[in-house]
Amino acid sequence: MALNQYDVLIIGAGASGLMTAYMAAQRGRKVVVVEKANKVGKKILMSGGGKCNFTNLYVEPENYISHNPHFVISALTRYTNWDFIGMVCEYGIEYEERKHGQLFTLKGSKEILAMLLNECEKTGLVDIKTNCDVKSVNTVDDLGFQIATNIGYFQAESVVVASGGLSIPTLGGSAIGYEIAKQFGHHVYPTRAGLVPFTFSDNFKDITNRLSGNAIEATLSNDLNAFTEALLFTHRGLSGPSSLQLSNYWDVGQSFQINFLPQLDLTEFLKSKKSEQPKVLIRTLLSEFMPKSVVLELQTLIWSDLAETSIGNISDEKLQHIADQLHAFNVKPSGTEGYRTAEVTLGGVDTTEVSSKTMESKKQKGLYFIGEILDVTGHLGGFNFQWAWSSAHAASQYV
Repeated sequence: MALNQYDVLIIGAGASGLMTAYMAAQRGRKVVVVEKANKVGKKILMSGGGKCNFTNLYVEPENYISHNPHFVISALTRYTNWDFIGMVCEYGIEYEERKHGQLFTLKGSKEILAMLLNECEKTGLVDIKTNCDVKSVNTVDDLGFQIATNIGYFQAESVVVASGGLSIPTLGGSAIGYEIAKQFGHHVYPTRAGLVPFTFSDNFKDITNRLSGNAIEATLSNDLNAFTEALLFTHRGLSGPSSLQLSNYWDVGQSFQINFLPQLDLTEFLKSKKSEQPKVLIRTLLSEFMPKSVVLELQTLIWSDLAETSIGNISDEKLQHIADQLHAFNVKPSGTEGYRTAEVTLGGVDTTEVSSKTMESKKQKGLYFIGEILDVTGHLGGFNFQWAWSSAHAASQYV
């Protein structure tokens, strides 16, 4: 069978794959990108509600989860958020800063994808093959690798695994990258869905169902981390940025706490209202800060026996108890919505077996791993895209 010969073969035409492709081609490398889906960059297009949260103004190693936390430093330092922002500006792509330094395009994700594809095209050295499913990757003496696909065989000196994780399988996520890693002797940490909504099966599910569509500012916390952001009630459980962030630090069987009023010292607030407005009901006071429907559900859960008692007739001890409950309400999800709606995949290729400078496997010369396939997961807010850009740049200089 005829062999298609290239210097570099990249598996996956997502953010990290396309970035590597054009940067390697700028060095004169002949590149082919093989993508199993029918279109390239599907995840780029749907990210950030179609507006693509392409990076963050404040990128630190602490924004990443990995069994080897220092691994990200080298790549993030050599290709920074400002490098990518610079390219976005050169292309005249308008963007806005939202809270927590998140940067989104104003006119849509398609502009980011078009920029990457244009950079690939400009080099004249990048071929992109869609509907191309990799069947096997094998080493060939002195020639690098032979890659078998459903559209034929390819030969390449270097293979870059940029196939992403298992999240949102409808966008082309698959396990091929993990299989290749294991084939070449790499340890792969168990994977699970990250940045994903929580689901419940107890009576709390009935509450979230009734409150579906309501959002409040809340703090979700456990022993590992705490996030104060919007909390969204859904038919199945809890979503919104605070839930998605904490899901990266949660596992099945664990509970966490919700602080429904992080902006208030409720004990002080309730005691001062007791002297100022003794005839008022607690729900009336709290309705200033939260939708009434949320307050009524919390009333049923926490102070139903005192629902119609004016605050002046409630003991300080009882008020303290109500405040404590509202500041640290314990919930135990039954699970998450899983890979179907997860934005990222936690776990992946053990980074102690990959060079932090080049992204090359320490076990197989010419084999590289970048982006989400690695055991590196960013917080919500543009950090996973920045890891895609930075790890891609690192590999592109050496493939």
